[in-house]
Amino acid sequence: MKKFNVVIADDHPIVLLGVRELVERDTRFQVVGEAVCSTGLIELLQHQGADIVITDYNMPGDSPYGDGLKLVEYLKRHFPQVQILILTMISNHLILTRLQELGVVGIIQKSQLHTEIQLALKAIAEQSAYRSLEPPKTSVIETLTAIDERFTSLSPKEFEILRLFISGMSVSDIARRQNRSSKTISAQKISAMRKLEVSSDQDLLAYCLARNIFN
Repeated sequence: MKKFNVVIADDHPIVLLGVRELVERDTRFQVVGEAVCSTGLIELLQHQGADIVITDYNMPGDSPYGDGLKLVEYLKRHFPQVQILILTMISNHLILTRLQELGVVGIIQKSQLHTEIQLALKAIAEQSAYRSLEPPKTSVIETLTAIDERFTSLSPKEFEILRLFISGMSVSDIARRQNRSSKTISAQKISAMRKLEVSSDQDLLAYCLARNIFN
């Protein structure tokens, strides 16, 4: 019987312990490594072969590998043979859609961890499809319309701040350019991200760049 080697990454020790216990209930899987940050995860994969990575979407620290979409993109590029399961608390449609486009095999809400993780692993072992937190079925036109509506809701100032931020300028750079306080620019940027339902700078950058929104 094939044994699947599993690496787990999460910055909460209790979650690591819980996931390990759930994974090893199925004798087809064995946990061969644990990491508490994305740097530790990458180092593990470089030295320890793994078939499956189970990683939290949000990871701490300022690792060059990042977390969220940036980390998944890195994993898919450098460890294409590894299947990725994402643990998360987010429900943002745009982010979930992007994760699926990147090719993760499953997205599991932490609130559903106990019921979903073994279903996901079973599907992997049996080479069958697993879908959790799948975005609602919508046409491409409907999806693009929803995105357009969110960007239309931005004020001209908010749109310009996001455009400058995506171009590589920091909040303080934008503040100096517009002769405004960093506090004001930061507040407008946060307001814009809230309207777009994006929770982090990394997700904002990844999403806009992937879709050439400001290009």
